[in-house]
Amino acid sequence: MLSAGFAASPFLAIMEADRPPVPTDENSRDILLMERIGAGDHRAFRELVERHQHAVVGTVAKMLGNPSEAEDISQQVFLRIWRHAKRYRPDAKFTTYLFTITRNLVFNESRRKKRRKETSSDEREENSHMGTPDDPSRQPDAQMLQEELRAAVDKAIASLPEQQRMAVVLRRYEQMPYEDIAGVLDLSVSAVKSLLFRARTTLREALSGYLGS
Repeated sequence: MLSAGFAASPFLAIMEADRPPVPTDENSRDILLMERIGAGDHRAFRELVERHQHAVVGTVAKMLGNPSEAEDISQQVFLRIWRHAKRYRPDAKFTTYLFTITRNLVFNESRRKKRRKETSSDEREENSHMGTPDDPSRQPDAQMLQEELRAAVDKAIASLPEQQRMAVVLRRYEQMPYEDIAGVLDLSVSAVKSLLFRARTTLREALSGYLGS
């Protein structure tokens, strides 16, 4: 887990001094933690990571379509949080700031992967047939169908343009309000709704076989 990776680093050293209670409001708590992190508080950084790592790792994994890469990118996200905490200003929700950093790193990685063309479409097709069991009793039909549908959904989302993909992931998996997604993508709310409309249309077409059944 990400927390384990950070636990071995000096960033997450436990400070001995007692801390005052943090506010119950989630955003206010994040802002207070960022103030402490800006002052070099490792304990506050650990708490911030633990509060948000699951959402960041999940978003990165969905965006890149590769869970094995999510850990590394997510660590980069939080390292940027640490390094730039002194310059942080709460002009918007902390989660907007957090996912804007996530967006930038994910988009950069997506573009690098496209340039490298690490795996050809022929290799992917060939690998998709390897190790497929002929025995239908290996797992229940319902489970097979569920896994097939999940894979089809992930593939359809991965095929979307990056801004549409990010909007869908934030809305579908993080239940983020339109206003917050607009802040992350640096767009108007109407532009976000338009992105989501086009994305949903594409996804419905891609998954029409499953929706029909």
